[in-house]
Amino acid sequence: MSDTVLQNLLKEIQRLTSAVEALSGPEQAANDFAAADCFIWEPMTGCLQPVAKPNRIDIGLIHGVDRVRDILHDNTRRFSDGFPANNVLLWGARGMGKSSLVKATHAAITTDGKDETHPLKLVEIHREDIDSLPRLMGLLRDRQERFILFCDDLSFDHDDTTYKSLKAALEGGLEGRAENVVFYATSNRRHLLPRDMMENERSTAINPSEAVEEKVSLSDRFGLWLGFHKCSQDEYLEMITAYAEHFGLDLPEEELRAQALEWATTRGARSGRVAWQFIQDLGGRMGKRFSDN
Repeated sequence: MSDTVLQNLLKEIQRLTSAVEALSGPEQAANDFAAADCFIWEPMTGCLQPVAKPNRIDIGLIHGVDRVRDILHDNTRRFSDGFPANNVLLWGARGMGKSSLVKATHAAITTDGKDETHPLKLVEIHREDIDSLPRLMGLLRDRQERFILFCDDLSFDHDDTTYKSLKAALEGGLEGRAENVVFYATSNRRHLLPRDMMENERSTAINPSEAVEEKVSLSDRFGLWLGFHKCSQDEYLEMITAYAEHFGLDLPEEELRAQALEWATTRGARSGRVAWQFIQDLGGRMGKRFSDN
């Protein structure tokens, strides 16, 4: 082979190498687990993006779900202290504080007493990134920190097979589930899959019971199911009163009650979300800056 041919071949190899490096993107930065208490998982880069100011409220402001609040807090506290704990599915009515409770519980426990050796971290993984969950859990498995992996509004639609990745990650496969990781998810569906999807599986399968069992078994991977139901009028007004007191919205009780009920009527619902939206509207009308509290 002549020197000219060899040089051209080397140039071509270098060109192809540069092209591959460009396609792979910038070099992955090392994750800084001490940068924050909360992170967002970015599977494209394999990095955990720190969240400097998480969007969350004080756990004392969450009303109407006292029983499930205490159960979630106890489970999270045990996990933080290094004891066995369950994966948790928070399911039920919209706007009743499922995701707020997860974030508030994490904040309450990290504030009560930080374990400098095994700090508790909250990592949010988006619904569309569930298929990368096994990779994320592999990244965290050998860390000294403890991690709550959190997916908000988790559900699966027709022909969506990514639920199999979730099942495998929750069970842990041959290695078993990592002791320093638990998975918390919120959903409007108890079984995470639409009812008509399960009914279709039952009607078309050779063995209907086995087909449905395959779908329903996903929710069985969660050791705790915490149900959230629509709140009563009294519970709704209790939320309103707590928010008003916390943010210093001085309004006569009867007037506050009347405005809150009218707001709920126009929205056609009573929930924690509706209560918070009313308080934001009221605070704006009263010229109150919540960030100053």
